[in-house]
Amino acid sequence: MYWLATRNVVISIPRWRSLALLLRSPLNKHASYNPSPLILGGQFGRIHCFKDQKTLRGNTRKYKAADKSLDDKDHSHIVWWKERLELCRKPSTLNLVKRLVYSNLLGVDANLKNGCLKVGTLNAEILQFKSKFPREVLLCRVGDFYEALGIDACILVEYAGLNPFGGLRSDSIPRAGCPVVNLRQTLDDLTRNGFSVCIVEEVQGPTQARSRKGRFISGHAHPGSPYVFGLVGVDHELDFPEPMPVVGISRSARGYCITFVLETMKTYSSEDGLTEEALVTKLRTCRYHHLFLHSSLRDNASGTSRWGEFGAGGLLWGECTARQFEWFGGGPVTELLYKVKELYGLDNEVTFRNVTVPSENRPRSLSLGTATQIGAIPTEGIPCLLKVLLPPHCTGLPALYIRDLLLNPPSHEIASAIQATCKLMSSIKCSIPEFTCVSSAKLVKLLELREANHIEFCRIKNVVDEILHMHRSINLREILKLLMDPAWVATGLKIDFETLVNECEWLSDRIGQMIFLDGESDQKISSYANIPGEFFEDMESSWKGRVKKIHIEEEVAEVERAAEALSSVITEDFLPIVSRIKATSAPLGGPKGEILYAREHEAVWFKGKRFAPAVWAGTPGEEQIKQLKPALDSKGRKVGEEWFTTMKVENALTRYHDAGAKAKARVLELLRGLSTELQTKINVLVFASMLLVIAKALFAHVSEGRRRKWVFPTLTGFSSSKSGESCDETKGMKIIGLTPYWFDVSEGSAVLNTVDMQSLFLLTGPNGGGKSSLLRSICAAALLGICGFMVPAESAFIPQFDSIMLHMKSYDSPADGKSSFQVEMSEMRSIVNGATSRSLVLIDEICRGTETAKGTCIAGSIVETLDEIGCLGIISTHLHGIFSLPLSTKNTVHKAMSTEYIDGQIIPTWKLVDGICRESLAFETAKVEGLAEAIIQRAEELYSSVYTKEASSGLFNAQLTQFGSKGAQTRSLSHKPKPTNKMEVFKDVETVVTLICQKKLMELYKLKNTSNVPVFNCVAIAAREQPPPSTIGASCVYVMFRPDKKLYIGETDDLDGRIRSHRSKDRMENASFLYFTVPGKSIARQLETLLINQLLSQGFPIANLADGKHQNFGTSSLSFDGITVA
Repeated sequence: MYWLATRNVVISIPRWRSLALLLRSPLNKHASYNPSPLILGGQFGRIHCFKDQKTLRGNTRKYKAADKSLDDKDHSHIVWWKERLELCRKPSTLNLVKRLVYSNLLGVDANLKNGCLKVGTLNAEILQFKSKFPREVLLCRVGDFYEALGIDACILVEYAGLNPFGGLRSDSIPRAGCPVVNLRQTLDDLTRNGFSVCIVEEVQGPTQARSRKGRFISGHAHPGSPYVFGLVGVDHELDFPEPMPVVGISRSARGYCITFVLETMKTYSSEDGLTEEALVTKLRTCRYHHLFLHSSLRDNASGTSRWGEFGAGGLLWGECTARQFEWFGGGPVTELLYKVKELYGLDNEVTFRNVTVPSENRPRSLSLGTATQIGAIPTEGIPCLLKVLLPPHCTGLPALYIRDLLLNPPSHEIASAIQATCKLMSSIKCSIPEFTCVSSAKLVKLLELREANHIEFCRIKNVVDEILHMHRSINLREILKLLMDPAWVATGLKIDFETLVNECEWLSDRIGQMIFLDGESDQKISSYANIPGEFFEDMESSWKGRVKKIHIEEEVAEVERAAEALSSVITEDFLPIVSRIKATSAPLGGPKGEILYAREHEAVWFKGKRFAPAVWAGTPGEEQIKQLKPALDSKGRKVGEEWFTTMKVENALTRYHDAGAKAKARVLELLRGLSTELQTKINVLVFASMLLVIAKALFAHVSEGRRRKWVFPTLTGFSSSKSGESCDETKGMKIIGLTPYWFDVSEGSAVLNTVDMQSLFLLTGPNGGGKSSLLRSICAAALLGICGFMVPAESAFIPQFDSIMLHMKSYDSPADGKSSFQVEMSEMRSIVNGATSRSLVLIDEICRGTETAKGTCIAGSIVETLDEIGCLGIISTHLHGIFSLPLSTKNTVHKAMSTEYIDGQIIPTWKLVDGICRESLAFETAKVEGLAEAIIQRAEELYSSVYTKEASSGLFNAQLTQFGSKGAQTRSLSHKPKPTNKMEVFKDVETVVTLICQKKLMELYKLKNTSNVPVFNCVAIAAREQPPPSTIGASCVYVMFRPDKKLYIGETDDLDGRIRSHRSKDRMENASFLYFTVPGKSIARQLETLLINQLLSQGFPIANLADGKHQNFGTSSLSFDGITVA
């Protein structure tokens, strides 16, 4: 799955460059992989022969000879970099570009200062590294900086905001770099602009005099794939974005084909048979590293190979001309994989796994127009569908999964599995895991490069433990089984259920055996009274608390012995001096001295002044003072006048540091070894992590759907007759109580409509009457239904459509030279060609961009065509002349958005009814929007003079039926909360809570003469768990177990939000809860007050005693059905 929300846009045609640069980030561009003589001979006038290094100027024959002597691959790489340098705009960068020559991959002029490329020089070594990854910016570690030369220096100055070394001197080669501490920011700047970076590190440690340090390629940073070298030894997480695939587009007999290749995952997948609109949608919603276009796209019926000139392909061509791309030939998949290996510098032996999931029974992907008009792709002015499907706190990977599912609806089997899962989630009676979401690409890269640290291993353990938690829970096990198929579709990995459980148990045990987990305390930092605690904290915190002590007992013992020896030496050498100084009573200006930690030098030294005696008299401390010597840094330089040490202290420090270094090396060795072990289980880990992402997404959707009072639709398949045609009885779609998805029914702001669709609707209605909103609502409900989600309605029967197509308004496309009507007709062609008897087609205000008479006839012909196809759908129009045409339709039904006549005014009711509505409310709409009164009056006069006869014939067809109340726009819906869940926790408090609540409710039971006494079964929400969706909207009383051993009792109608609020406070993140639901807030408040007072009287410490002084809030009508204490 390839997710992201932004576009990776670059420029490829100069005449569009200025506009594209204003609209998009300044990414690199090129239109062709083939070198151009114009580029070589224009701005870059000097061409150098790679072999003889001779400069050729202005002579065509010499130029051609030099061109032939260049290695073909190196030459293509140089052209590739030249095209990127053409986009540079900063004056400082342009000055550097003038100093480049193109005789080598670095662009370094050997005749300039610091430009020597002789064997044995640093430049020659950098050139060797560059030749391995010629299309990556190369950063080489030199001391405390990462440096870049030539072309790479120009890129750093332009895109990373760095200044060139040596200013703008014209006699030196371009050089730039960043400090070591700023490496991450520099890499982010480069990858954000589409560049890949190769990082070369120095071999750390002492070197011989006059010898250069050894260097090695430590890793790479690509867009969507960060640099991870050294992460295994640090104590923090790395923000890891979703990987960016290489994308290849080709054309086949079935339609367009798009192939995604993920270098990080070493996988690829292809999707064939796409329409042009669906392909453009995928490009708009996929942030990719590189785009390749296959030569098959150039072919068309005319034989001219002028792509996009003759209709088909125009939309895709317009999309690609503003992006970075290269042409390629050969096999669309095999050649693309070869290009990827070349791009990333991979060996030919590297293999990529095909994770393509069969798509024969899947609905077609959404077109660009459909996705934008319902907000599946965020679009300005369009209500965002994604925002109403999930709670605001559910972001990241779960949200991206939901969006991908909407854009690429699943098969009927997968949709049914998703719906069954959601239904179980809605009704379970137990707490649910936290659902740890880890990027699959992050897992793969860290384990492959053996850079996973103990934090990542703890997260991996959380993932497998949560899978096991679901397996061991009776209520969650069935959900886990149902999620297996959606996880298979998302990952392309088919794993057996028992295999998943067994492998997760092995992974949990193996990590638990090796990694130091939270709550364990067998590795304390060393502590001695005479040594500052910060010293041991800094020295040992980098390796202690990573792996269990049993694996490093020998190393830990040696560190402890070395620490004890250091403490003993400091006591002997420094403490007598400190005691002597403290015993000396002198006025201001007397001796000073103390034992301090020199953090910069990782040492504990004595710091003092004026402590040497004027007369040596053999008093205590004098012998130790004589042993002192100035402290030196790692380069043998004196640290300062006040810092002192002794030979014994230095030897003890060396021993301690050596022991610590060996312990740390052993810890890193064990962590890397564990990475190697877990890499053999990488498929299981990828599958498990994606399964939890899906689980979290679906639980969040169910919670939000219940809050909004949405329902699960009945999914019906299209059954086929013997002739292969769909049967009418299973074809229809019926949605009762449909509301616009962007309205919140729980807040009472919605007009309900019933849509019983057995054929095509021809819809009319006034401006502002709700036609467009109805089409969007139906489209969203149908899409949600075929994806297995809840829908905004009271009930729904939705067939498994093979495609859902929504066309709203069209805009002109100046880039393609097309008017708005041309664009609309292009979309109509795609809809008509793609529609089947199993399609849902929704067209708003058809043919409104051309002359009325001919537009009406085109619209009528399209209606006839869709009617013959037999698809379901709605075509809305203001072209009332269509009803006078002799249309040959069998199944088309006339529908209208109704109005009411109140106090001399026509008011829309936003209700769907049978019939035809010929009133447009155009004058009223113009008046509401502030058009001048004089203009409106003149328009009414003109209308009366020309259309009097037509206007007097009536506003409605006789068949029009009125529904709804007078202009009613809002409705309030009642909500009957469902009882919530059971679980087991804290038996001592559970017993008291149960007895108190039972006694109170029995008193109410006697008053109400209820025959059944409620039964309480206590359940808890433990740390890292959350309440199930069934608590949404229910009145709850809860008990929170605080870390300070106190209880907090409260009541709420939003338990999930209240728990998140409590856990967001300092040291409350692992708080546990008991809760129970009651029928009404009044009862909840009574029981809250009662529990505060009664638990206090039973000896339990209460944190919120003030809430126990609340007055009796009265009673309400009480029902004990389904009361559950948790």
